Amino acid sequence: MIRVLIADDQAMVREGFGALLAAQPDLLVVGSAPDGAAAVTAARRLDPDVVLMDVRMPVMDGLEATRRLLTPGASVRVLILTTFDLDDYVYEALRSGASGFLLKDAPRADLIAAVRVAAAGDALLAPSVTRRLIEAFASRPASAVPAPSKLASLTPRERDILLLVARGQSNAEIAGALVVSEATVKTHVGHLLAKLGLRDRVQAVILAYETGAVTPGRPG
Repeated sequence: MIRVLIADDQAMVREGFGALLAAQPDLLVVGSAPDGAAAVTAARRLDPDVVLMDVRMPVMDGLEATRRLLTPGASVRVLILTTFDLDDYVYEALRSGASGFLLKDAPRADLIAAVRVAAAGDALLAPSVTRRLIEAFASRPASAVPAPSKLASLTPRERDILLLVARGQSNAEIAGALVVSEATVKTHVGHLLAKLGLRDRVQAVILAYETGAVTPGRPG
């Protein structure tokens, strides 16, 4: 069973999502929370696999709650719920380690699938969404840039794959470009994430831009 916690300041959202997820044979809604602080407390007590986290809540917003939950070594996965597509809150939550985001008006089947994908340890960003994330990053003002030496531990092939991931390509597209199998690509992606201390390919996209490995405004 996949254990789910729902955090949203609207009772109707919590109840609606809770009823939908509880109807699935492999999902168990272990609790809900009306704000970010309550979500952090509940998550530490109930040990969910996935937290559905609204970004705009009283007391503590979803961004801060996400940061507090996704400390090094944490196994819980966070899915961001929002009514706004890739706004600053969503971007910062992804940067903090959230596994993806969902619009609150997404089809019910998408919500159910998202929970399962996140619980499996994958990032909930299709290539098309990754490309929108890239565009959003490119439009942001320049900030402090980490040293490119962060990427020094990567092999040439891992670096090639990081650049393709950062350009929004799927494993299948990368495999075609490099003439290798998808399984090989998946292995390389896993290795580079481990070396860089990243949770998923979302953070890999962001790091590639922040280190200058890929230039904003020229995603390829």
